[in-house]
Amino acid sequence: TAVGTGLNAPAGFDQAAAQALTALTGKPFRTAPNKFHALTSKDELVFAHGALKALACDLMKIANDIRWLASGPRLGLGEITIPANEPGSSIMPGKVNPTQCEQTTMVAVQVMGNDAAVSLAASQGNFQLNVFMPVLIYNFLQSARLLAESMTAFRERCVVGITPNKEKMDANLRNSLMLVTALNPYIGYENGAKTAKKAFAENITLKEACVALGFLTAEQFDAVFHPEKML
Repeated sequence: TAVGTGLNAPAGFDQAAAQALTALTGKPFRTAPNKFHALTSKDELVFAHGALKALACDLMKIANDIRWLASGPRLGLGEITIPANEPGSSIMPGKVNPTQCEQTTMVAVQVMGNDAAVSLAASQGNFQLNVFMPVLIYNFLQSARLLAESMTAFRERCVVGITPNKEKMDANLRNSLMLVTALNPYIGYENGAKTAKKAFAENITLKEACVALGFLTAEQFDAVFHPEKML
C-alpha cells in the first residue's frame, strides 16, 4: 500500500496474506509491525547477507589453505594430496590442478562482490520507498545458490578425497627453524636465536646446530624437544 499507511487495503489484509503464505509454504510468515520501515529499509537482508559473506571469507581461507598444502609434489609444501578430478594441465603432463579449490575461491569472491551490491541497494531507500529490491534480491539469492552448490562440489570432489602425506609433514616439521621456540625454556631466547641462525646458514638441523654450539647435548635435545607436545 502507499508508503506503508495501509491505504486502499482492507483491514486485516496483511495478517491474512501472511497466514496464506504460511499455509502455502509451510514457513512462518508474519507481517512487519512497522510498514513504513519495511518499505524503505532492507537492513534485514543486509544483515542476513553479511552471514553469507562471512561464510565466503571462511571458505576462501579453507580453500586456499588446502591449495597451498597440496602444492608440489616436490617443490611445494606437499603435505596433503587432493583428488585429480581432471586430466591435468594442458602444458604440464601429470600436473594436478586444484580446480575445486579454485571454484570455491571464485564463488567466495563473487559473494563478497554481491555483498557490496546488496549493501548499496539497501542504502537507496530514499524517503518512503526503496526501489532497488530487484537487484538486492537477485544478488542475495545468487549468493545463497552459489555457496550451496560450491560447498557441495568442494566436499564431494575434494575434501572427502584428501589424503595426508605423513612423511612430507614430518620432514617439513623437523626442518622448520621456528620450532626453536620450544627450546627457549632450556637455552634462552638469545641462544635460541643463535641456534636458528646457525642452522639456516649452514643448512643443518636445529639439533645439529644446538649441539655444535654447546647449548645442549644430543641426549638433552631429544629429551626436551617434542613438537607433538606443542599443541
